[in-house]
Amino acid sequence: MDFLQQWLDSTSTPLLSALILGIMTAISPCPLAMNITAIGFISKDIENRKRIFFNGLWYTLGRAISYTALAFVLYLGASTFHIARFFQTNGEKFLGPLLILMGFFMLDIIKINFPGFNSILERFEKKEKKSSYLSALFLGIIFALAFCPYSGALYFGMLIPLTISSSSGLALPVVFAFATGLPVIIVAYLLAFSI
Repeated sequence: MDFLQQWLDSTSTPLLSALILGIMTAISPCPLAMNITAIGFISKDIENRKRIFFNGLWYTLGRAISYTALAFVLYLGASTFHIARFFQTNGEKFLGPLLILMGFFMLDIIKINFPGFNSILERFEKKEKKSSYLSALFLGIIFALAFCPYSGALYFGMLIPLTISSSSGLALPVVFAFATGLPVIIVAYLLAFSI
């Protein structure tokens, strides 16, 4: 980490730095487990090869939306310490129950029977069978906000100061998000076009 911090301080290529930070985040234990889960989710439509690959891209776009929106808030002057502490201390309190609740709805264990809501739900289920891009996008948005201590240190401690001080600005979180989703894109490509 000290070597990486010294290299980031002395480098003149912030886009390459953001790419390296994203790859380091992608191979760390927590995001790697989330990426494996995302691969399992987006590869469920194995008969439609293009959909698998595009779901990987939508998942990565969801990560980019979260990382860029969070960087934008911090770029405007919000306290990095307070936001990082909120996500690292409260993230699992919200993410775990949210994912369990989403799983119950997806497995039809919990059904909502509100008048007029069933027709909306049926239309959503028909669209969901046609395309799961929106689900992959939301999964990327949610998973990007689940910071473990290591990924939080790389994002809040290294990428955000680089984003604020660099002329590349808010392009860095997009490059970072692409790099964190790179394993999902590669495996989605392999599943779609090689198997």
